[in-house]
Amino acid sequence: MSRITEHSIEDFAIKLLEHLGYEYIYAPSIAHDGENPERSSYEEVLLTSRMAEAVRRINPTIPPAAQEEAIKEIQRINSPELLTNNESFHRLLTEGIKVSYQKDGQQRGDLVWLIDFNTPKNNDFIVANQFTVIENGVNKRPDIILFVNGIPLVVIELKNATDENATIKSAFRQIETYKATIPNLFTYNAFCVISDGLEARAGTLSSGMSRFMAWKSADGKEEASHLVSQMETLINGMLNKETLLDLARHFIVFEKSKKEDAQTGITTISTVKKLAAYHQYYAVNRAVESAMRATGYNSPPEEGWSKTGVVVPNPRIKEITRASKNYFSLPYNPKLKERARELRKAGNLPEVLFWNQVKNKQFKGYDFDRQKIIGNYIVDFYCGNCQVVIEIDGAIHDFQQEYDADRDSFLQSLGLTVIRIPAVDVLNKLDHTIESLKNHPALTDTPPQEGNFVMESPENYGVSGVKSQPKGDRKGGVVWHTQGSGKSLSMVFFTGKIVLALDNPTVVVITDRNDLDDQLFDTFAASTQLLRQEPKQVENRSDLKEKLKVASGGVIFTTIQKFSPEEGNVYETLSERENIVVIADEAHRTQYGFKAKTVDDKDSQGNVIGKKTVYGFAKYMRDALPNATYIGFTGTPIENTDVNTPAVFGNYIDVYDIAQAVEDGATVRIYYESRLAKVNLSEEGKKLVEELDDELDGEELTETQKAKAKWTQLEALIGSENRIKNVAKDIIQHFGQRQEVFEGKGMIVAMSRRIAADLYAEIIKLKPEWHSDDLDKGVIKVVMTSSSSDGPKIAKHHTTKQQRRTLADRMKDPDDELKLVIVRDMWLTGFDAPSMHTLYIDKPMKGHNLMQAIARVNRVYKDKPGGLVVDYLGIASDLKRALSFYSDAGGKGDPTIAQAQAVELMLEKLEVVSQMFNGFPYEDYFQADTGQKLSMILAAEEYILGLEDGKKRYINEVTALSRVFAIAIPHEQAMDVKDEVSFFQAVKARLAKFDSTDSGRTDEEIETTIRQVIDQALVSEQVIDVFDAAGIKKPDISILSEDFLMELKGMQHKNVALEVLKKLLNDEIKARSKKNLVKSKSLKEMLEDSIKKYHNKILTAAEVMDELIKLSKEIVNMDNEAKKLGLSDFEYAFYTAVANNDSAKQLMQQDKLRELAIILTERVKQNASIDWTIKESVRAKLKVIIKRTLRQYGYPPDMQKLATETVLKQAEMIAKELTI
Repeated sequence: MSRITEHSIEDFAIKLLEHLGYEYIYAPSIAHDGENPERSSYEEVLLTSRMAEAVRRINPTIPPAAQEEAIKEIQRINSPELLTNNESFHRLLTEGIKVSYQKDGQQRGDLVWLIDFNTPKNNDFIVANQFTVIENGVNKRPDIILFVNGIPLVVIELKNATDENATIKSAFRQIETYKATIPNLFTYNAFCVISDGLEARAGTLSSGMSRFMAWKSADGKEEASHLVSQMETLINGMLNKETLLDLARHFIVFEKSKKEDAQTGITTISTVKKLAAYHQYYAVNRAVESAMRATGYNSPPEEGWSKTGVVVPNPRIKEITRASKNYFSLPYNPKLKERARELRKAGNLPEVLFWNQVKNKQFKGYDFDRQKIIGNYIVDFYCGNCQVVIEIDGAIHDFQQEYDADRDSFLQSLGLTVIRIPAVDVLNKLDHTIESLKNHPALTDTPPQEGNFVMESPENYGVSGVKSQPKGDRKGGVVWHTQGSGKSLSMVFFTGKIVLALDNPTVVVITDRNDLDDQLFDTFAASTQLLRQEPKQVENRSDLKEKLKVASGGVIFTTIQKFSPEEGNVYETLSERENIVVIADEAHRTQYGFKAKTVDDKDSQGNVIGKKTVYGFAKYMRDALPNATYIGFTGTPIENTDVNTPAVFGNYIDVYDIAQAVEDGATVRIYYESRLAKVNLSEEGKKLVEELDDELDGEELTETQKAKAKWTQLEALIGSENRIKNVAKDIIQHFGQRQEVFEGKGMIVAMSRRIAADLYAEIIKLKPEWHSDDLDKGVIKVVMTSSSSDGPKIAKHHTTKQQRRTLADRMKDPDDELKLVIVRDMWLTGFDAPSMHTLYIDKPMKGHNLMQAIARVNRVYKDKPGGLVVDYLGIASDLKRALSFYSDAGGKGDPTIAQAQAVELMLEKLEVVSQMFNGFPYEDYFQADTGQKLSMILAAEEYILGLEDGKKRYINEVTALSRVFAIAIPHEQAMDVKDEVSFFQAVKARLAKFDSTDSGRTDEEIETTIRQVIDQALVSEQVIDVFDAAGIKKPDISILSEDFLMELKGMQHKNVALEVLKKLLNDEIKARSKKNLVKSKSLKEMLEDSIKKYHNKILTAAEVMDELIKLSKEIVNMDNEAKKLGLSDFEYAFYTAVANNDSAKQLMQQDKLRELAIILTERVKQNASIDWTIKESVRAKLKVIIKRTLRQYGYPPDMQKLATETVLKQAEMIAKELTI
């Protein structure tokens, strides 16, 4: 059977691309010295002849001279910064290249297009492999490059899925190497793809490994099956001609951000290139299609709008089966949780036998749960994707038939089918029982595959989909994408595309708070290239009126409050134009309603002079812009009782919920921890929090509401001096403990500005070193505004818009010393600091506001395992209500997971690791002194290495333990086991240092926020050194010296000594394998043979040490032989190639073989050219030269063929060095 290799994966990828209509070209054949040259040299990365032909075809009315000038412009891009070059090219690619020329005696301006975005078939698509690029003398050869009209738009790097060391991470590192060594290739790059054949991800030039994302759908209609490789899905879904061009033109942004150096005052502008994820791509295209329908423009043909390059696949909406819709809303009694766990552990034999037949989807693909709580019952087995309950009935059921009937009736009322199987049937005829079950009517259908999407309308989410809406109704619909999944960027992509699709409309972006307006405006302002214009922010009502007077165009930002009439209850009409699109952020909020209410009418002095009727802002928006089309984006679902949102915006366009976002890696999980007991909120306070629910209507409170007695009374209780002291002390301790194991930032939500200021004062009283009056310094800051009536205590924390931007930049910078901020309302929605991992809530919150606030900690950052919400006020019931409302709307996945679950998982992982030390007294470590601790770590390492596959299992399990421990900390149970985790991590760190695979991450490659728990007794220079830590004196001379080898042999811990020597020998052999084929192969075989004998118990640790010491001496002898013969490394490599058989040695003797090696080296160098290893003509020529040389020197005829092949392989191994 043929093995899977990197080459076979490359062939498979090429075949998939050919199937999509790409022309395949073997790159060496089009090199300047190939059979069909299309490049002038290896430095040239553009296929200029193809590009020139495409430019002529796409721009037939442009004179040839102007066409040539356009091509020269992209060839002249030459900044020292790669990303700057790439952005310059992207602008020319997507906006056209400006040219001027004489026509009819007049100077004319025009645009030259490099790609015909409107008609994909009018372009030249090529997939080329083994494309060699030389830059500054460095030779690199990416696996696959996709050219469109001769432009290298996509670079694909592949690794072998069956090689455990050739991971997708190594493919990413390879791309990073290419960027550093052959940057010219990436000037023209749209994005890169990395894959090992199974897993596959795409990212841009500025993407870190964590931001390379999978593409989960091949057609936008359904998510691909888990049985189809991600590489195949990505190629079919992302690299088909239409989608590739659509992505390149409409779904790439270069986000700009400014940062001022506090010391020098110098401002630097950094750029991040971002590419749409699959859920953003499909949602935006569906939103554009819906907006076009709502405006009354002609609907697109099946393949999309060719005029604008918009390609809109059919809608992607998740299938919501009865199970997934009801899973979280099934009645649930938490008191039964412990009982369910006990039943699982009890191991009732018939149930265990049945479970072994149905677990892991092995029964027809159905997904069964065991001991599922439904209402006040615990059912034996529950299947979510078929809505079936199976009960295994023992003898006791003969005596409780009435109880069982009531139970069945209740379950059936929930739409569940109940199947009862006698336990005796499971025990005596299990096979027959399972076969009979397969024919049960409720289990005859094939279950929907988990995670698959089908063509379902959003009715399954509780509201109608936009497809049910009529053309021209001005309701564009609502996009529900869970918080943290890139909603703001989706709005940017939508705007960039709709301005082209609707022929330069005016886009009005609406938020409901000034700080949100600023945040979203900053996101749009950072992406002006995609928008093709500068967005503008409205200052006041008169400015709003002025900006909306334009005939077309413009991206205008305003808050909804500016749509309120100065007098009366009718807002003047600002524009009757139909080409206005209003985009509302968080469209579900009640501010967008139509409802009328009576409020106090006040004069300019604030005195109440009567009553007046006011309406929801939605009415005033409609008054102002009666013919505009409205489209909403929200991070939380529309409530079933909400009639305003559908009335203004229409129904759902696309849904991307928490479960999918977490699965895709777009967000991380959020965990919940209650610390109410730590801060002693009185019973009176708890009662007031509950009573206040009715006044908290999901929005900011008005000044009148704030004056109400309950609010004032509660604020006084929450902000009492003793309580604030308790909260401050607890936050300092809690955050400090989290920072020890989990590097990042935190946010504190206070109930009022007064409490925020007092809490800050109390924290810096305990931690004075955290304070600084300087805006650019300090560990903690308060982010809020103040008024003249607030007093000096609050006023000193007042921040201007610019100051808040500075603080936001500091908070978003993971390296800045600012680690904690205290807020009241600001930054609770829209603010994005990925390194933030902890949110402290000390403010009554509910509904949408609560769900949006907790999402501050769900952003992806390096290897961040999750975010934590800390509750000081008892918001658990509000979270449950939010969850209930979320799941009622069809969303899957809990917004938060109790921290107790993380603790439970941590204890499970701790048990697994501690069991690996069964019989080893590691508990002695905790009472030992420093010297004894070091010895214990070595002894523990020795013990683990003595277990079967111990090293690999141990490293994997401790890594998993460390991740969940980072979430569980500082729970009391996590703190109790902190020392154990510290010990386990210390042993893991030792084992990882001697990882012979050499796949460990370098400092530059490490993307980690999880810190090792440090045992302070071991913080010393000596522990850092590999040899000292292993109990070995650091050698002053070669690591393979006689003294060093004898010291290793004499070590007490033989397994550790063996691991050290194995690692060192492997490194030595690996270093030589790059130069000497014969010797390195021989040495490697010796090493592998010795280790195999040790693992098979043929040799003891002491005996294998002797074998490895002999091998060490062989390596030293090899080095000495080259020097003794007076040969260079390359000459010695050819010497070993021809001296590798006894007959040659006897016939020719050493001197003649030495002379032959020198001549062979010289002749191979003279005849080797760039890429000769993949050019058959050059290889054939070299083969003839080698054969002739061997004959000339009288090499044994019967060995010439083998020697020729060996010499040729040796030459290939050092090919790059030979051609320099």
